Amino acid sequence: MRVIVLGAGLLGVTSAYYLQQLGHEVTVVDRQATPAAETSFANGGQISVSHAEPWANPGAPLKVLQWLGREDAPLLFRIRADMRQWLWGLQFLRECTPARTRHNIEQIVRLGTYSRDTLQQLRRDTGIDYDQRTQGILHFYTTQKEFDAALAPAEQMRALGCDRQVISADEAVRLEPALSHIRPKLAGATYTAEDESGDANRFARGLAGLAEAAGVRFLMGHTVTALREAGGRIDHVEATDSEGRFQRVRGDAYVLAMGSMSPLLAAPLGIRLPIYPAKGYSVTMPVKDASKAHQVSLTDDEFKLVFSRYTSATGDRLRIAGTAELNGYDRDLNAVRCEAIVRRVEELFPGAGDASGAQFWTGLRPATPSNVPLIGGTRLPNMFLNTGHGTLGWTHACGSGKSIARIVSGLAPEVDFAFTGTRSGPSPALQPA
Repeated sequence: MRVIVLGAGLLGVTSAYYLQQLGHEVTVVDRQATPAAETSFANGGQISVSHAEPWANPGAPLKVLQWLGREDAPLLFRIRADMRQWLWGLQFLRECTPARTRHNIEQIVRLGTYSRDTLQQLRRDTGIDYDQRTQGILHFYTTQKEFDAALAPAEQMRALGCDRQVISADEAVRLEPALSHIRPKLAGATYTAEDESGDANRFARGLAGLAEAAGVRFLMGHTVTALREAGGRIDHVEATDSEGRFQRVRGDAYVLAMGSMSPLLAAPLGIRLPIYPAKGYSVTMPVKDASKAHQVSLTDDEFKLVFSRYTSATGDRLRIAGTAELNGYDRDLNAVRCEAIVRRVEELFPGAGDASGAQFWTGLRPATPSNVPLIGGTRLPNMFLNTGHGTLGWTHACGSGKSIARIVSGLAPEVDFAFTGTRSGPSPALQPA
């Protein structure tokens, strides 16, 4: 089949790669000049199956209320006259029950474990390099309350096959000596040895190169303006190129992998996607003192930050990313939030990074209320989804890409997951408006 993939971020590139592997003629359309130039550009770098507890959990509503109005809050609802934001917020609250949280953790862990295995197989098959580190991920806690709240989710993850082990503060410092500075503040930690980290942008660009060499066509600099339906199917995509020239792109099947822009394109077709942009921030800074910088990828659950380290011929860098701001499609950098991240880095690892060389970035992560992504079919038989991955796009990219390729091909996915367009999938949100 001729398959059109809309979006050249992590999810679009992995979809295209696996579709081509199954014998399809694939064209990728994206408005940027290069792949992975938006949300996949400077994310936190973690392949984190252990980061499976959704934002929507029993403790979230009180925290959100406490954080309202705080410019440096880890999760900031910036209240707007935006009906989509309010509807998303109501759905978010419905996902905060213990039963829904357990269900969503199960979905996230299943997809994450499968995706991590798929990435590792891809690395063996292709030799792709992206500053990867396979030293695990360590979640650390500087308050007893946050540590205690992590115990039940960690137990559930272990039961699902994600070996997230609860460890003492002393064991955490043994695994990552850079934490010794804050040892008196550490309440405890969890460690998942199978988790990884790496440069998502470098991975996506490398995989796009492999896909293009295998025959995938990339139409970069083409802004998708509409999906046109005829006879109960998608007939064509309308786009404009970098010089403003109108084009129609036709295929037999279409995969919508445009992140936060996905619901805007789906809505005119009567398909409502429960996705709202969650603006995330990252800071990338040169390593100033290697002896003080972390080696293991870290997660600071209290401040909703992740820490990775990239060491390559281009230099030794720290990448710190996280927080979420629900403020529509605003992409402006907020200096207060940027400074809060740098302040936390210096508090945890004084002297490790060179803040004077810090580069700040923000991207719109496509968040569903449940944190469970939308992968699978829609009411239109030739339109498919691979979107809504929120903060876990890098973790879920390879598993999602391989799964949607199999679904488009009429093959059963290899993972037990609530795919859309199936009885177990979240189909109510995808029905005609």
